[in-house]
Amino acid sequence: MHFKDRTDAGRQLAQALIPYQGKEGIIYPLPRGGIVLGVEIAKVLHMPLDMIIPRKIGHPYNPEYAICAVTEHGEPVCNEQELARADQEWFEQQVKIERLEARRRRELYLGERKPLDIKDKTAILVDDGIATGLTMRAALQDVRQRKPSHIVIAVPVSPLDTAKQLGKEVDEVVALDIPEFYLGAVGAYYDDFPQVTDSEVMKLLQSLQ
Repeated sequence: MHFKDRTDAGRQLAQALIPYQGKEGIIYPLPRGGIVLGVEIAKVLHMPLDMIIPRKIGHPYNPEYAICAVTEHGEPVCNEQELARADQEWFEQQVKIERLEARRRRELYLGERKPLDIKDKTAILVDDGIATGLTMRAALQDVRQRKPSHIVIAVPVSPLDTAKQLGKEVDEVVALDIPEFYLGAVGAYYDDFPQVTDSEVMKLLQSLQ
């Protein structure tokens, strides 16, 4: 399955989430890419949008290969085998760097706005796709601490094994495509998959006001 771009994927995903329309919940898109989809979903479901900002920690010799992910709060979620081979001093420094970046983005995107209260409501975590699942699991760990009554992961595409694992950790995984043979990168499922900038995120958030 291919998507024209993130907006197209968000619109299709919103239709798959129609059963949640009218329910009390909050959309949590993962920045930056997930914001494009999250805004489309928020408009259709008539739900407010908040933000959890997971940051991946790349392998020291291959930064694009995530070995851990961390949010502003909570413990890192890691590939334990890869972490065991990494220098611990380097790792602790990376955790600090990525936490600071997560805070910078929250302040830039949301200013002084406090997190919305999700207790006893439905939390819908959205991204533009899943590869290893580490960043989604870090976001999931963060949102659990906020005591929602129901947790949904919503993505256009996820590898079969990752979707199965995440399905054990949440109430529902909504994915438009769950390939048994994953193409290796989320961008491979899109015709147009540019980097999303901070300014684009801010414009998208303003469009909901």
